[in-house]
Amino acid sequence: MTVSDNDSQGSSAAPALAFYGKMLTFSRLQFSTDDLSAIDAQLAATLSNKSSNIPILIDSEVEQDLSALVELLWSWGLQPIGVVTGTLDAQAREQRLAIFPADGKRIERILPSKKAATQVSKAPDDKHTESASTNSDSTNSDSTNSTSTNSDSNNDTAAISESNTETTIAITTAETLVSAEHITSLIYDQMLRSGQSLNHVGGDLILTNSVNSGAEAITDNSLHVYGRAQGRLVAGATGDKDARIFCQVFNPSLVSVAGTYCLRDNLPEHVIDKSVQVRFVEGEGLVFTVMDDA
Repeated sequence: MTVSDNDSQGSSAAPALAFYGKMLTFSRLQFSTDDLSAIDAQLAATLSNKSSNIPILIDSEVEQDLSALVELLWSWGLQPIGVVTGTLDAQAREQRLAIFPADGKRIERILPSKKAATQVSKAPDDKHTESASTNSDSTNSDSTNSTSTNSDSNNDTAAISESNTETTIAITTAETLVSAEHITSLIYDQMLRSGQSLNHVGGDLILTNSVNSGAEAITDNSLHVYGRAQGRLVAGATGDKDARIFCQVFNPSLVSVAGTYCLRDNLPEHVIDKSVQVRFVEGEGLVFTVMDDA
């Protein structure tokens, strides 16, 4: 969806700005202390480098010196974009940080048996996801390869759509965020049930079981689902346009690669419940390929 100013200056004049919707996945960082030394030590034990450039949302149960906390997070390569509404609202307004509504849900974490940069949290309901862009209203059902372009790929004018597709990084010493030189894929054997979110950073995410409706699987690399793939499927969460999604039985409520996404209503009908590969193609958007026919 494009919003422009149509005034009397003439139809040939280019608009001064244009709004575009793009779904971006970000992480929520929860704090239970205002001790910056303790937070710094925990970050040192959790992050393997200071160049992750992960956008994060600050969620604090206690009052913080927000300015000092933001500086600390930036020093570790994290990029605070806002806070969850609560005790930090006033400071956030002073610093021009976004204030996000609380989802009101308990965080549910499932720790995998393998040591990896993975977090599982309570996933939001699909009804809270709001698309800020106009969905593609036509699909080429005669071709095995079909393209969905419901999100513009122009990063210069991309805006974060109103979406509660949040995941949570829990500051725990048992898990580490790996560097680009240490790619670690995660194999997850359990079923992802409604209300659960699995987030893996640093390699492919391989699910040998199903993703139920209301659950979500997110990775910054490629996503593989060998069971029935429902719910929300996100690959290339940090912008990797070479990431892909491979599904044995494809029927998600939302699918996204490198920030470009498609909702269930706009998926090509001939790929539903088939073995499908999803990839991003510059200038085309998401391309869906039925692997049985490839």
